[in-house]
Amino acid sequence: MAAKDSFGKAGEAARAAQSSRYIQRLIEDEELRSNLLSAYAAARSAYGRMSNGKPATQALFQDRKLQRELTDAVSSLRQATNSLLEPAKPPRRRRGLGRSLLLLGVGSVLAIALSESLRTKVLDVLFGAEEEFDYNTTTTPETPAPAGVGS
Repeated sequence: MAAKDSFGKAGEAARAAQSSRYIQRLIEDEELRSNLLSAYAAARSAYGRMSNGKPATQALFQDRKLQRELTDAVSSLRQATNSLLEPAKPPRRRRGLGRSLLLLGVGSVLAIALSESLRTKVLDVLFGAEEEFDYNTTTTPETPAPAGVGS
């Protein structure tokens, strides 16, 4: 019976997390996660520096590294808060230029493959016009051997 209650509470918590816009933003926004992780790392490091045996007030006023870590933690938290308060950015649509270029490329390849005159023009532009020439030999052909000599 106690197991059912804990599963019910877990299900309620999962549903609450799905409906929370903040949790959704945390899942979807990589920059927000990065800022929160940075703030956590800086705060944890600052806590380690403060609990090294010195009095906390002395560490706060004299330890420059501790001050920098606390500043970094606050800055990261401020950025995370600002990104949470901003409306969610709509997903980028990548249909414009990329799709047009793809369609243009496929159409060009098909046109060149299906039209011999267009293919000839493109090959002439790329490799130069094909020159027609007559081949005149300067050597004389060998005379065939008489019929009875070779056998």
